Amino acid sequence: MLSERQEIILHNLIRGYIKSAEPISSSLLKERLNFDISPATIRNELQELTELGYVMQPHTSAGRVPTNKGYKYFVEITFQDEVTKPGIELYLEKEIEQARQKIKKELQLAQELTKSLTEISSTLSYTKIQNKDTIFEMLKIIGPSQSTYHKNISLIEQLIKELENL
Repeated sequence: MLSERQEIILHNLIRGYIKSAEPISSSLLKERLNFDISPATIRNELQELTELGYVMQPHTSAGRVPTNKGYKYFVEITFQDEVTKPGIELYLEKEIEQARQKIKKELQLAQELTKSLTEISSTLSYTKIQNKDTIFEMLKIIGPSQSTYHKNISLIEQLIKELENL
């Protein structure tokens, strides 16, 4: 059986990990908790939770991530007051819908970015200008041309690399 403080730490660690998919540090937990305890105390509790098998540390300098045992405990504690199965189903449906909306928004942004890049790159053409001993490459706006699309993307990447080296 876990102490009340360990339950709160485990609960916040799992919620944070579910949202970020990144190991959760003691300092991050300190920020989220309304406890008057130090990050060192939280680290001690995390060490005990690790020894009990509720969390694990991917590597020495990382935060902690939940184990299957930790997730199971989280579900039991989260839904202990909601004995009915519909309570769990409603919670999961809500979480899944939030994830879907986030993915949908990110895909829409990616589509808008791709469209903008396509419009820009389809109006660019490549020209070489000789300047002393070096060849300087630049882009010249001409009109849209699908036949030069892939060439333009390649040339833009090449130009960016050369500009980084200046």
